[in-house]
Amino acid sequence: MALRNPSARILFVLLVFGWLCVLTPHAVAQSDGARDFDWEIGAWNTHVRVRAPLSEDGAWTEFRGASIVHAFADGRANLVDLNVVNGDRRIEGVSLRLFNPQTQQWSLNFASMRDGQLTSPVYGGFENGRGVFYGQDSVDGRVVLVRFVISDVSANTARFVQSYSADGGVSWIDNWIATDTRH
Repeated sequence: MALRNPSARILFVLLVFGWLCVLTPHAVAQSDGARDFDWEIGAWNTHVRVRAPLSEDGAWTEFRGASIVHAFADGRANLVDLNVVNGDRRIEGVSLRLFNPQTQQWSLNFASMRDGQLTSPVYGGFENGRGVFYGQDSVDGRVVLVRFVISDVSANTARFVQSYSADGGVSWIDNWIATDTRH
């Protein structure tokens, strides 16, 4: 399309420039990590294997159910509604994830509906499609490190592994492994 009219050319340049000005801040915001959980919004089938923290030889218990992830604040916050069962046993909980624009990190905050208490948050972010988050908690009166890893992320699957370390991060013992598939 040839724009022979000088006024049309100026208008075209102004429109393109204005369009780029509108898109550029949004594109910059996208790369800061604030939208790292966009892939997870929606309903998921959830398979969880869980055992007591720091019990290498502990038996795993399997649960199946669903997770529903809701986005808030233009993707800078989300809420996970988890509901999985094994016979008459149930795990119900919510995870509130919040993005801090100053640190460009996420905090992951989980609360079990069994006792209504928030666990200690873990902090971190995604790099090359893998999320790694660290924090501290207490197990049997001892302060331990907690690591939460989100991996194998695609549009239809994801894997979540929570691990504890009682030796300052030298070794880690998994106690929560969840696999989600798109509902």
